[in-house]
Amino acid sequence: MSLDPLFFVNSIFLGAGLSMDAFSVSVADGLAESSMKRGKRLLIAGTYAFFQAAMPLLGWVFVRGLSESFAAFSKAVPYIALVLLSAIGIKMIIDGIRNKGKEKRGGKLAFGTLILQGVATSIDALSVGFTIAEYTATGAIVSAIIIAAVTFGLCVIALLIGKKIGEKITGKATAIGGAILILIGIEIFLRGIL
Repeated sequence: MSLDPLFFVNSIFLGAGLSMDAFSVSVADGLAESSMKRGKRLLIAGTYAFFQAAMPLLGWVFVRGLSESFAAFSKAVPYIALVLLSAIGIKMIIDGIRNKGKEKRGGKLAFGTLILQGVATSIDALSVGFTIAEYTATGAIVSAIIIAAVTFGLCVIALLIGKKIGEKITGKATAIGGAILILIGIEIFLRGIL
């Protein structure tokens, strides 16, 4: 596969498609932490971008060398995403209910939770390894960088949207963000099994 204009267009669209789960979770993160500073927004967007780039590359490696094992694992992906996002979402809902009335500026997103969200929203991107299997190593890396850049930009926008909305609904934002995560987990699960 050559790095022609079509390659770049395909990679941009692939990045946009893959980043939709991370975009939605970023809105929820912005809702849950309406006082989020710029540095943390960049960290969150960077984390999602990293995982959205790493998973297709990992899938590419699996397809190139371990395609039978990868095919078996890919069936578990919807279940893993559902469990991870539901667990995080339920915790956020419980925290939102417990802190109702006390919450002035939103909660704080812990680093461990961010990593779990990054994995959960990008794990389905492993299957992109099948899509880019014919790429050379250079092509796969360039495609992953483009996917990361698109994800990063969209997640920064999503965090700002969530922050704006979260400032208006402080007190309910954490629970709403948790419900959104659960819905995203269900959506990934249904899309994966249907």
